[in-house]
Amino acid sequence: MFLLLKGLNVYSPEPIGKKDILICCEKVIKIADEIKPFKEFGDVEIVEEVEGLIAVPGFIDQHVHIAGGGGEGGPSTRTPEITLSDITKGGITTVVGLLGTDGITRGMASLLAKARALEQEGITTYIYTGAYEIPTRTLTGSVRSDLVLIDKVIGTGEIAISDHRSAQPTVEDLTKLAAEARVGGLLGGKPGIVHLHVGDGIRGLSPIFEIVEKTEIPITQFVPTHINRASHLFEHGLKFIEMGGTIDLTSDIKPDPHSKTALTPKEAIKKVLENKLPIEKVTMSSDSNGSIPVFDENKKLVKVMVGSTDTLYRDLREAIIEGIVPLEKGIKIITENVTKVLNLYPRKGCISEKSDADIVILDEDLNIHSVIARGKFMIRKGKIVKKGFFEE
Repeated sequence: MFLLLKGLNVYSPEPIGKKDILICCEKVIKIADEIKPFKEFGDVEIVEEVEGLIAVPGFIDQHVHIAGGGGEGGPSTRTPEITLSDITKGGITTVVGLLGTDGITRGMASLLAKARALEQEGITTYIYTGAYEIPTRTLTGSVRSDLVLIDKVIGTGEIAISDHRSAQPTVEDLTKLAAEARVGGLLGGKPGIVHLHVGDGIRGLSPIFEIVEKTEIPITQFVPTHINRASHLFEHGLKFIEMGGTIDLTSDIKPDPHSKTALTPKEAIKKVLENKLPIEKVTMSSDSNGSIPVFDENKKLVKVMVGSTDTLYRDLREAIIEGIVPLEKGIKIITENVTKVLNLYPRKGCISEKSDADIVILDEDLNIHSVIARGKFMIRKGKIVKKGFFEE
C-alpha cells in the first residue's frame, strides 16, 4: 500500500519547498511538487491533513536505556524498560540501546532482545555492546566479535570515564578497547565507535586527548556524551570539536545546587556557534529510561530521577524558537549529524528518495503533529495510533 503525504514544507533537513511525498514498503519513493496517484498504484492512502505543515527527518536518539537502567540507590531504583509510545511520542524513530552503571542485573542478551522487540513493533533499533566497566560486558566474549557477528551491535558503550562510578580505566585500557572496537567495526561494516559516558571529574576528556595524540586511533572513534554536564567538561568538548571530533549533548541537563556549572542544551549550542565551530559536529541524546542520580559534594546519593525521550526535541525546539539556531541547522543535531556518526546516512537522517520513510510532521509552532516510522503512522494528529505489545 502507498501513503501519499500532500503539500508539506519539507526540510530534508535543508529546506526544499512545498512537496508531496510518496511512501511505499518503508521507503520514500518519490518527492515532487505534485504527485497524482495512478490506478496502477493500487491502494493509496492520500493524507491531506498535513498540507502546509512542516516535515523533518525522524529523530535519532543514540543513547537510550531501552531495557532499563539505574540501580545506584539499590534494587528499588532500577528503572523500567521503555515502551514503544514512550519513544515515538518524542518524534524518535531510531534508537540505540545501551547498558549503564549496572552490567550485573542488566545483561546484553536482554538488551538485544528488547531492541528486537521494539523493531518488531515498528521503529529502527541498534545497540552498543558493553556497560560502564572495563573489561566490559559482551555477548560473544569480545567487543570485536560482537561487532562482527551480531547485526544490531554498532559500537561499544556506554564506557564510563572521569566518574566515581567508572572502573577507573587507564589510558592503556581505553586504547585497547578503542582498538578492538575499530577493528571489529572494520570487519563488520559498522562504525565501531566507543560511546563514552563522561562524568564531571576533573580529568574530563584528557585520557581521550592523550590517545588521539599518541596513537594511530582517530578521534572519530570516540563519541563523548553528557558533555554539557559541567563547564570545564564543555571546554574540553569545544577542544574535541576543534580536533575533528563530534560531541554529544544530553537533553534535560541544567544547573542545580549539585551541578552549578552545567549548561542547558540551548546554552551549549549557543557557545558552539559563538566559538565559530561547526554545528555539524554536535549531536544530542536523551539518556531516556536511565536513572538520573544526584550526588552531593561528597558523592553521596541525594535523589534519583528517570530520563525521558520527551526532552530531546523539547530542548532542541527551545533553541530553535529562541533564534539560537535556525530550524534547518538545529534539526541536524538529532537527525543528519547523528546518522553521519553512526554510518546510517543517507538511509536515515534525511528526507530523500530511497531513504527510510521516517518523518516527523510539525505544526506552525514547531510542535509534533504526527510521526511516521518505517512508512507507518505512530503518532497522528497528536494521538498515539500504534502502541507496543503490552501497551494495548
